Amino acid sequence: MRMLDAPRSAVLALVLGAGLAGCDSQGPNGTTSLSVMLKDAPGDVQLAVVTISEVNLVGSGGVHVLTQTPVTVDLLTLAASATALVQDVEVPSGTYTALRFKITGACLAVDDGAGGSSIHATPGYDATPCGGVATATLQAPSYDESGLKVTMASNALRLTGAQKVLLVDFDVSQSFGHETGGSGWVMHPVITGGDIQATGSVRVAAQLGDAVTGDLALFSAVLLDAGGGTVATVPLTDPEPDGVFTADFLYLSPGSYTVSLAPPLGVAVTTDPVTPLAVEVASGQELTAALVVTAIN
Repeated sequence: MRMLDAPRSAVLALVLGAGLAGCDSQGPNGTTSLSVMLKDAPGDVQLAVVTISEVNLVGSGGVHVLTQTPVTVDLLTLAASATALVQDVEVPSGTYTALRFKITGACLAVDDGAGGSSIHATPGYDATPCGGVATATLQAPSYDESGLKVTMASNALRLTGAQKVLLVDFDVSQSFGHETGGSGWVMHPVITGGDIQATGSVRVAAQLGDAVTGDLALFSAVLLDAGGGTVATVPLTDPEPDGVFTADFLYLSPGSYTVSLAPPLGVAVTTDPVTPLAVEVASGQELTAALVVTAIN
């Protein structure tokens, strides 16, 4: 299978409990409270919708069903937000061998090269969330049967403390691609997991300088990784409203990034400090990059 040419990473944030585990003490009756949230980053296809019908935890004591309530989500809408899959489910504390997702179907909307979309869906899947009736098949193994294993660090998941938080990366660039020797699309999900305690966040806070006029609601904030690849593009909003427009980038792996503002087409912008602005994200750190727009042309 030939995968997507441009790198693309979707992030699933699995929150096991309402907060971070600070020690190895267990919760009531030797249990750990699990919550599962879903997060994603932007990618190359126009729409990527999946239905997760079940989430299971597998260990020596057997299979623990965390949820059997189907959730259908467009992975590309979750760049700066999260959706709950599981909320506060108590499971025995201990070490588990696998976390599994059952995926009952998916659809993709991709650029057809003529300004429109080509819709691909797994057999029998309602492709309406991808824009209409599917015109082609999205091939996929039967992940609705045995389930798709989330590869964990050290091939194990250790639940200690009253609460636990994980971050799961749904690598879109490796999960959707063209069939070798054909024009069809294939879904082969690649999902890895790690401890969310090793992540941080960046908030971009932008405001107009003195005598500068313009509408920052038309701007977006852009986060790039150390290699210059786009991590996410998030529209600026002013929720207060107080003239300070913000955009949040959550669940970031520690490392070097740059932030900048993306103005509307045909508009140039200058800021203080000058962008792209380098930021260094450390484990558990919440950074704010404050930008003053000094000119809009």
